[in-house]
Amino acid sequence: MAMEIQRQDSGVWDDSEDNGSPGDRQSLRLRRVSSQVTQKNYPQFSWSVTPTETDREGPRGSQRDIRTLPMPMALKRAVRQVQQMQVPVVSRMDSWKRKKTKVLLKLKDDAMEILSFFTLWNKSLQMIGGNFGGGVQSYFLFLRFLVILNFISFLLIAGFVLIPSIVFSSVGTSFLVLNSTGLENCTKYDPNPQGLVAFYKYLLDVVSGTGFMEYSYLFYGYYNNTVVEDSDFSYNIPLAYVFTAVFYFAFCLICIIARMGTAARVAVATGGSTVSNYSITVFTAWNYGCLGDTATTLQQKNLHYQLQVDLEEERIKKQAAALTSKEKVVLYSVRVLMGFLALGLIIAAFYCIFLATNFSQQKSGTSGIQGLIWDYLPSIVITAANFMVPLLCDQIAVIERYAPSTTVIVALLRAVFLRLVSLGVLLFTLWSQITCDGDTNTGDCKLCQYNHNLYPCWETRIGQEMYKLTLFDLLTNIAVLLLVEFPRRIVVDHWSSKLARWVGRQEFEVPLNVLGLVYGQTVVWTGALFCPLLPAINTIKFIILFYCKKATLFHNCRPAQKTFRSTTSSFFFLMVLLFGWSLATLVLIYSLSEIQPSLGCGPFSFFPSMWSVVANTFYKLPTVTREFLFFIGSQAFSIPLFVLSCVVMCYFAALFSVHGKNVALLRAQLKLEGRDKQFLVKQIVELSRRLQTLHHSAGEEESI
Repeated sequence: MAMEIQRQDSGVWDDSEDNGSPGDRQSLRLRRVSSQVTQKNYPQFSWSVTPTETDREGPRGSQRDIRTLPMPMALKRAVRQVQQMQVPVVSRMDSWKRKKTKVLLKLKDDAMEILSFFTLWNKSLQMIGGNFGGGVQSYFLFLRFLVILNFISFLLIAGFVLIPSIVFSSVGTSFLVLNSTGLENCTKYDPNPQGLVAFYKYLLDVVSGTGFMEYSYLFYGYYNNTVVEDSDFSYNIPLAYVFTAVFYFAFCLICIIARMGTAARVAVATGGSTVSNYSITVFTAWNYGCLGDTATTLQQKNLHYQLQVDLEEERIKKQAAALTSKEKVVLYSVRVLMGFLALGLIIAAFYCIFLATNFSQQKSGTSGIQGLIWDYLPSIVITAANFMVPLLCDQIAVIERYAPSTTVIVALLRAVFLRLVSLGVLLFTLWSQITCDGDTNTGDCKLCQYNHNLYPCWETRIGQEMYKLTLFDLLTNIAVLLLVEFPRRIVVDHWSSKLARWVGRQEFEVPLNVLGLVYGQTVVWTGALFCPLLPAINTIKFIILFYCKKATLFHNCRPAQKTFRSTTSSFFFLMVLLFGWSLATLVLIYSLSEIQPSLGCGPFSFFPSMWSVVANTFYKLPTVTREFLFFIGSQAFSIPLFVLSCVVMCYFAALFSVHGKNVALLRAQLKLEGRDKQFLVKQIVELSRRLQTLHHSAGEEESI
């Protein structure tokens, strides 16, 4: 059916056409004639939309309608030109609403532009993405996210625990100290050094967290069980300590889930398909806000890396599809054997960490440099295992022959299992020594319900271990940068031997570096309850790490030969971080509810457990508040809430399933349309060849 543009009877339309310029009317006539002659079998565009209807939808809605119609570009331009010629008749209220909407949109755009100007490391991230691709850029984006997360967490802890403790202890505000009838032997704890101390001892104390560092606001043992009570004001330090720790973990969980939602939308948009990712890259990935040749070149390089990833994925999939049954059996057998070999290496590393931790705790009383080495022995063994085992697993991955994205995920899983479970082995060893292997009614734990002789303030001791792990991880990264990466680049660039060419410049290993961040953040979460200022230390550590990694990336590294897709990897990075958060949450819950707090230090020295302060405060609340909280925790409220949550989850699951089926149907329809177009193109080519042959033969006959 032929397209035919018809005039409307409305006076607004007639007035628009009469007042339009001659050039506009002439161009519309020409397009009308060309559409009548050339455009066949196109759907008709509805010209009967009144100005009021168009005004309700807004200009963006009408443009979106035009874009979705399968019409030629010339006809779409004509339709848009006619729509712009409309003079809508609106009331003063509608006009005011439209002006208000435009002003708000402009303010929003200006605010977003200002915020983007103050975005942390924005230009650096753009340079990294342009020179090394989105995969490497995803690491630095992840690092920036952790810097912001730790800084906000430090502000939360400082506002509710650190500053009130300083104010109430220095100003001399009236406070009430909770008394107890604790045993005298269990309350003995004096970490302050006696007499003169050599200067080098202060340096050792800073590195190991002992001496004057042990009895400071850095660790749990310095905080007291102060309760400030006044007629108009009341503040409970132990209660604030517990609630701040709980809210800190909840805040981190919300931030991780929110960022995972953003990454998941990108992954779902691509659908895990290389073709979908290719289409999104080609048609929507270009940033039209690029200004200057440098930004444009970086954007082009970034897109080049993304397309390179897609092509490599397709090449490996074709190779895997071409394997015979015998080759597949051999390949899967090799993968299973290599998997067991990697698991054996990881278990051996766990056993070494267990032995090192036990030996370090036995030598904990040694002083001087030798004592510092024994204190850092678990950190040294953990770092060595985290460095050696992944390298061996990378060589195993070469034999397994996975796809690039799959190789990244497998390497991450093995490194996660190694790093986080090694931290769990360290905590389990400390727990077995603190609680006498879980039996607090025998041996050294019988008197105080924990091993007071070895750990007079066990919370501070765990905080010291996490502090040493954080500090040693930073020192290791700086030492590797100065002593390994820079000398390697100098040797490779200035020594032309076969060995130097074989070694070459290093590649920036994204999975290992991401796991380093996850490991460091998990250590901070684990020790935040016992070392409240650890998020602040980690913020400084990650800032230094950003500039160190950026320097080694641009000066010491070459672009990776094996690239990977950043869309799925970013989501997996957050999944790994969520796993680390879960491990730290288990430590938090067990420490709050099960283990007896130290009787000689800390804000919970006279409570059977840390969570007991919440129960005691709860029974001091007014009757109405207490009954309301009881109702929230009762079955009358929790069961309907659970049922309602299940119904909502089922609804969203069904909605997700329906949307997934619709997406699958649309993809199948697109494939069919693509095949139809290919068939029509072949028919046109064949017909054109026949016509050329006929014309050629007719010309020869005329010449004869």
